[in-house]
Amino acid sequence: MPVTDIIEMVAGLLTRITTTNDRQHEHVHRPATPQEGTLTAQSSCVLAFHGKNVPSITILSYLSRIHKYCPTTYEVFLSLLVYFDRMTDNFNKRFLQRATHPARSDSSDSQASADTVIDQSVHPEEESRMEEDDTDSPQFFVVDSYNIHRLVIAGVTCASKFFSDVFYTNSRYAKVGGLPLAELNNLELQFLLLNDFRLSVPVEELEAYGTMLVEFYAREVVAQQQAAEAAHQQMQQPSQAADDIYMQSSRTPQQTA
Repeated sequence: MPVTDIIEMVAGLLTRITTTNDRQHEHVHRPATPQEGTLTAQSSCVLAFHGKNVPSITILSYLSRIHKYCPTTYEVFLSLLVYFDRMTDNFNKRFLQRATHPARSDSSDSQASADTVIDQSVHPEEESRMEEDDTDSPQFFVVDSYNIHRLVIAGVTCASKFFSDVFYTNSRYAKVGGLPLAELNNLELQFLLLNDFRLSVPVEELEAYGTMLVEFYAREVVAQQQAAEAAHQQMQQPSQAADDIYMQSSRTPQQTA
């Protein structure tokens, strides 16, 4: 399968993911900057990818631009899906562990603190209120429109060096990605940290993601075709009604005569 087809499918899936997360996680797009000393190491990694604004370039155009000026193999683009899943899973699991097992000053408060957090996690409305009150710290790590472009260029930079014998300098990736070299260097490090420096992807896992991607894209194509047919039918209905009126009016004089 041509790399351009993989890029189109990956872009379609990432666009769907970011659009969904934009709607569901509006309150975590641009969290207030936490006070110094309140961030964990992983939270700092996540915040490094968040931009102040959503880039105007689409995900498809961004991926196509990267492949045009830094061509690479399809494994690099497909592996982005694996890495993004690993990153979010790793961060969110540790976030939940910290939430359910916070640091305690003495053992007497240990059970009470754990019970309180567990009780809150059982009731979604309580958890929601807790998140609204705690806007000064980053919440769950989600892939959205504010971080996807930085995640992509950092991921391609890392994956190209791992999967391909031919890759480019970070200065070239930075120029193509529209970032300062120093920022891309930092993002590359944060990307590796969030993946626990595990860039190896078993063939079976890569094939599973490829199958999932093709199935997703097939459903999207069918859905788009059905939507186009429905829109076409709606456009035809007024036209058919107008034709019926015209035919009736054209037959009236003959019937009168």
